[in-house]
Amino acid sequence: MKKVFFTAALAMTTLFASAQFMVITTVQEASDEADGFEMEQVTDNIGLGYMLNDNFTVGVQRTGEDDNGDMTYDMFARYNFGDNMWAIVSAPSEDASDNLSVGVGYSLNVWNSVYVEPSYTMSMADDSDDEGTLNLGLAWRF
Repeated sequence: MKKVFFTAALAMTTLFASAQFMVITTVQEASDEADGFEMEQVTDNIGLGYMLNDNFTVGVQRTGEDDNGDMTYDMFARYNFGDNMWAIVSAPSEDASDNLSVGVGYSLNVWNSVYVEPSYTMSMADDSDDEGTLNLGLAWRF
């Protein structure tokens, strides 16, 4: 039994030692009432991703609040292709298949492990007349 326990502990520590996490956020546009830049524009859409390997990242990102005041989250999966280019698929935690969003983006390394990430996303919902949105994101990989 000791051998099984130690083998499992070694496997878990090795898994987390080689893991790479990333903190991401999407900078929101300033509201009409805002007087200049506010930190909430950066922190309202903060999320955490886990890089499975060099190409795939999965994670969760906060998207705001619902009508009841509860936090809402999107699950996302990113695939890196080419040099610093990626495709993303995201869906809310409820009614995920009905509200799927897809997009592409670019990661620009600005300092050590901090990246600026412009991206373009569009909703795949049937009732959506959305032509897509241009986003500006920040990422920190550790």
